[in-house]
Amino acid sequence: QLQLAESGGGLVQSGGSLRLSCAASGFTGFTFDPFTVAWFRQAPGKGREGLVCVKNSNGDTYYTDSVKGRFTISRDIAKNTVYLQMNGLKPEDTGVYYCAADTLLVFRQCIIPDEMGYWGQGTQVTVGS
Repeated sequence: QLQLAESGGGLVQSGGSLRLSCAASGFTGFTFDPFTVAWFRQAPGKGREGLVCVKNSNGDTYYTDSVKGRFTISRDIAKNTVYLQMNGLKPEDTGVYYCAADTLLVFRQCIIPDEMGYWGQGTQVTVGS
C-alpha cells in the first residue's frame, strides 16, 4: 500500500512563492521509481484540477497551461519525495493541493483524477491579493 503525505502549504501574498513536498512510503523494500506523480488543485466549490506530472523512472514532466512557466515539479528518488516549486502565485491559485500517484501506461493521463489511485490528504495554499 502506497501512502502519500503533502506538506508545505500556507498563506502567501500574490507574487510570492511556496514549495510543496509529497513524501511517499509503503511496504518494506518499496521504491517510488515506477510511479508517475501528479499535483492537483481543488479550488473552493470546484473539482480537482490536474496541474503537473513527473514520471519518476525517467524524469519526464508534463505541465498544464495554467502553471507552465510558474510551477516546477522535481523529484528526489532517494528520499521518495516529489516537490512542487510554485512561483508567481496568484489569488486564483488558492485551493487544496493534492499529490497523487499511480503506475500509468499513458503518461499524460496523469492529470485525470480518476486515473490516479493513490492520494495524499492535501495541503491548503492560500494566496492573498
